[in-house]
Amino acid sequence: MANSSDTTISPEARLSRRDILKRTALGAGAVALGATAGSRLFTPAIAAPPTKIRLAWTEVAACHSPLGFGVAKGIYAKHNVDVELFYQGASGQTLIQALATGKADAGAGLVGDWLKPLEQGFDVKLFVGSHGGCLRLLAPEASGIKTLADVKGKTISVAGLGTSPHLQFQVALAKAGVDVQNDITWKVVPFELVGEAVVKGEADAVAHLDPWAYSIQKQHGFNLIADSQTGYFDGRVCCVLGANGPFLSENKDAIRRLAEGNIELHEYTASHPDEVAAWYLENLKPAGLDLQSLTEIIGHLVTHNHPVGPELVDQVRRGAEDLKFVNVLDPATDPKDLAERVTINILA
Repeated sequence: MANSSDTTISPEARLSRRDILKRTALGAGAVALGATAGSRLFTPAIAAPPTKIRLAWTEVAACHSPLGFGVAKGIYAKHNVDVELFYQGASGQTLIQALATGKADAGAGLVGDWLKPLEQGFDVKLFVGSHGGCLRLLAPEASGIKTLADVKGKTISVAGLGTSPHLQFQVALAKAGVDVQNDITWKVVPFELVGEAVVKGEADAVAHLDPWAYSIQKQHGFNLIADSQTGYFDGRVCCVLGANGPFLSENKDAIRRLAEGNIELHEYTASHPDEVAAWYLENLKPAGLDLQSLTEIIGHLVTHNHPVGPELVDQVRRGAEDLKFVNVLDPATDPKDLAERVTINILA
């Protein structure tokens, strides 16, 4: 994921649980939240010290704010894991680099960002989903675009080819009968200018991710044509957590507890987007967004969609089928085999 110029944070920045607790004035008595994700969660009496896990995230991405909230409110700590949030950088590529270089033990990323490196043998296992709905395709009323089929013959601005918004809506448009190779022009512009390209008439629509997509939609009054939870993507998970193979081998129980905490905090977010938005605003200060806007953004996410086990395998398989469909994965790759190889049923 990428940052706009006014929200750039040093790639060396790291937020530990202690840092965030201090910043949010919660102290050691962090609020115990009562929400659970049902019978899949089990928190035994724990005597051993918490396991430290360095979790890579993109700090100002709206869909990652529940991770910081979970650290600050002690949800992960309740599951006896000491999560240190590591700012991995601006894209799926920097997420992969953070894990490959040992700067992080686990990380949160879009399915489309994980799968090509995993196909090529990257030693990571995906173990739990987080949410759906963080990517948007937008167009102004004057464009005449009302549906995905209407995008035929149009130009879409994106921050880069091969980015998740580009790949996601390539698939959605192709499934809607649009020839994405010949009937769509993809205009690559700087991350912070993808909306301006449409305003200036250089593109007809924009594909982007939240909170920046939401800001473009509200600032310019663009229509939401599709997101990563509508139409073909209904019920799909966008982001999943993966763990380094060596770390997982030595700390499988800790990764299980991380997964339990992740499910709990996202269930809590689903019911309390306003609380997560308030934390997000106070601590991360995303530029140009107020509490109401952030609450709408986080409430728009489908944060009860956090598959594990066979459900996760199925979601990853479908993601692999999509990337194969748009020629990102090798033609010889079997999506089902790939999904089974790169996931682990961590709660089994």
